[in-house]
Amino acid sequence: MPPLPLHDPPPVPRSLARSMARWYTTAHGAQDEPTGAPQEQMRILVVDDDPPSVKMTAFLLREEGYEVLAANNGRDALRLIDREQPDLVLLDVMMPGLDGFETLREIRMRYALPVIFLSAKGETADRVAGLERGADDYLAKPFEPAELLARVKAVLRRTEAHALGEPADRIEAAGIRLDPLTNRAELPSGRTVELTPIETRLLHCLMRNAGRVLTHDQLLDNVWGANYGGYPNQIAVYVRRLRTKIEADPDRPQHLTTARGVGYRFEID
Repeated sequence: MPPLPLHDPPPVPRSLARSMARWYTTAHGAQDEPTGAPQEQMRILVVDDDPPSVKMTAFLLREEGYEVLAANNGRDALRLIDREQPDLVLLDVMMPGLDGFETLREIRMRYALPVIFLSAKGETADRVAGLERGADDYLAKPFEPAELLARVKAVLRRTEAHALGEPADRIEAAGIRLDPLTNRAELPSGRTVELTPIETRLLHCLMRNAGRVLTHDQLLDNVWGANYGGYPNQIAVYVRRLRTKIEADPDRPQHLTTARGVGYRFEID
């Protein structure tokens, strides 16, 4: 097998670094910070070309204790991400110049950074299109403030759980080697593919239960978290994306198979 090309690892989001530091402190019996010590704020980047929307969203987030950065276009957003390393991006879809889909594609080429789309286009097809492009969630405008905050907390919790190693162990099945720490899968051919955090969690869940059918509810609970409602066809969207990355023929999958009306299974034979 030819050696993999050497390249710099993607920067670790600050939320992952904080979580890993807390894990190390607990595992080695170190003392926590004294009560009253200042806690580092989670940093969220809001990207939207509509100033009133940015102002309202930033106000809601700051009221919850988050640090907020703002950009009104995709290019400025990418520069801020490079410089400030936010923990989460709230990204509008319809922006002039570099729109939300193109901006997300650029983000995914550089970082394993959670992204929630905020868009006035709220039809199921629009949500599916956003998820297919690699978003961690999709929220239609106008939204209830409580729902926005709940989605933000849910995505950050999943990111933190991933950093603490909830599926941290490398796993191998059917010749596919998955490394959740780097969000990469090495295929039997020797080719390495990059995955998003949600894709990694979904594939890890299926691989560690290889040969067993997992229902839609089981996958939602294990990958997205208990009590997460999701959207129609949400799991199907991510399975389809995974098939395009790991299957030799995505239209005739050998590994990620469908148990019609029930769920999905990772086949090893």
